[in-house]
Amino acid sequence: MQLLDKVYKQNEVSWFTPAELFKPWYAHGIAESILRTANLSVPLKIYEIGGGSGTCAKGIMDYLKLNAPTRVYNSLTYISIEISSSLAKKQMETVGAVQSHLSRFRVECRDAANRSGWGEADQQPCWVIMLEVLDNLPHDIIYSRDQFSPWMEVWVEKQAERSELCELYKPVEDQLISSCMEILDLEKESDGRTSASLVRNVWAKVFPKPRRCWLPTGCLKLLEVLHGALPKMSLIASDFSYLPDVTVPGERAPLVSSKRDGKSFDHKSYMDAKGDADIFFPTDFWLLERMDHHCSGWLKPDQDKSSKKGKKRRTLTLDTSSFMEEFGLPSKTRTKDGYNPLLDDFKNTKIYLSVPTHNTK
Repeated sequence: MQLLDKVYKQNEVSWFTPAELFKPWYAHGIAESILRTANLSVPLKIYEIGGGSGTCAKGIMDYLKLNAPTRVYNSLTYISIEISSSLAKKQMETVGAVQSHLSRFRVECRDAANRSGWGEADQQPCWVIMLEVLDNLPHDIIYSRDQFSPWMEVWVEKQAERSELCELYKPVEDQLISSCMEILDLEKESDGRTSASLVRNVWAKVFPKPRRCWLPTGCLKLLEVLHGALPKMSLIASDFSYLPDVTVPGERAPLVSSKRDGKSFDHKSYMDAKGDADIFFPTDFWLLERMDHHCSGWLKPDQDKSSKKGKKRRTLTLDTSSFMEEFGLPSKTRTKDGYNPLLDDFKNTKIYLSVPTHNTK
């Protein structure tokens, strides 16, 4: 902890990803999971979204060069999708430290959530890696003044005569918000037609309580694009399953913090965060799985419940420690007294694995 404190004070960042803190062992665990799961009879193609400084990419490529069959490394294509031009340059420098990686690695500087950047749909198997990406994707808020009133979209407006921002509530019209609500079955909660709903409505009238809910609309948009562009992709995503000491109200609310003089402090409202604040959203992995199935075409809200259509994805969510015990080399990060930061730290993170099945109907 003293070492971490020193590192953070030397670098004006709020936090480092596990891939950075535990290099190269974290990336090696990701690489081993791909080697064990991938169909190695076809060339291995890996996309990484939001690859930061390139630490994970280099770690994976190093591992494949040393441990995969020669033909797998020789035919490897590793593509980083990076929206930041400065990070794209840094990634090339990091990966380029090993000369042989350069012919197998490239960076495409674009927004992964923009469908046009992907071109025609690629029907070949591939892997998509997203490490600590979901916590920074855009979210929307919906609001209800009590337990039985309809959900409303939340808009943020800056009024001319006031310096601070304020919220406006409007009927739900945004398509991504509507889709998220359908996946969560939120609209059914408010229809009031079941006996349980009637009881809730009476209770709500006696004890009205406002409701706020944060929806991962940015994640849904990204998954829609990925499933459209890469229908046979396998997905690895890691992120925070919960965040401690969140003071911003609402279900799935974010942690909003700023850093000054090497110390972080949290904001009580997302509207207080201006300019230099970091925002971290917890990932609801149950919801992530439902959105993944939804975007694959299997889980549609209006689908006949008696349908015998099989799932198009096989999914698994693991604690990071369980994942690393299975695929990583935890002996490399164990300290003399038995404490292992790779397994014992970041207890609030999980890794989501999703691979295609043979169900195409």
